[in-house]
Amino acid sequence: MRSRFVTHTGALIRAFCGIFGLVALLLMQGCSHVEHFRDPNMDFGSIQSVAVMPFGNLSKDTQAAERVRDVFNTKLLATGALYVIPVGEVSRVTGVAGVMNPTAPTPEEVVKLAKMIKADAVITGMVREYGDVRSGSSMADVISLSLQVMEAQTGRVVWSASATEGGIGFTDRLLGGGGRPLNDVTEKAVDDLISKLFQ
Repeated sequence: MRSRFVTHTGALIRAFCGIFGLVALLLMQGCSHVEHFRDPNMDFGSIQSVAVMPFGNLSKDTQAAERVRDVFNTKLLATGALYVIPVGEVSRVTGVAGVMNPTAPTPEEVVKLAKMIKADAVITGMVREYGDVRSGSSMADVISLSLQVMEAQTGRVVWSASATEGGIGFTDRLLGGGGRPLNDVTEKAVDDLISKLFQ
């Protein structure tokens, strides 16, 4: 009788551990995800000043690019590692340099712009998703952002990364939660990207 009880208890513990592991795995849904490329031949220590171009926007929110660029500029300045050329100056020189599409300048335009504005690198970005996503009765905020760093001498891409943060996780589906505020997921995605930049 006791042997049967011990066997039954062991089976219950194994089942509980299996369910706990599955729940822990599902809870990881909605977490951040970052992919990046870093040119091993580039001396990133030589970059002292950067020009952050206007971000492109593929999201449904027409103000997304401006908002995310503002968060990125502020966070990058806060590191104290780089001088971020003021947005107004970047806009002025972009017009003078004749950059046709500021969100996606050509290598030749990057070289010309960087020389005029005295930047060691030019950063471009694309907001792919920004705002709420829905699944059944659940709703949560999500951001998906891609960035590129182009060096001033040749205009070539020396660093590229994309991050996705937020979205509907297991707990949101299970409990119908609303996820984290959009400002929080934006700051987290930007922080993740900046940490990859300085690795």
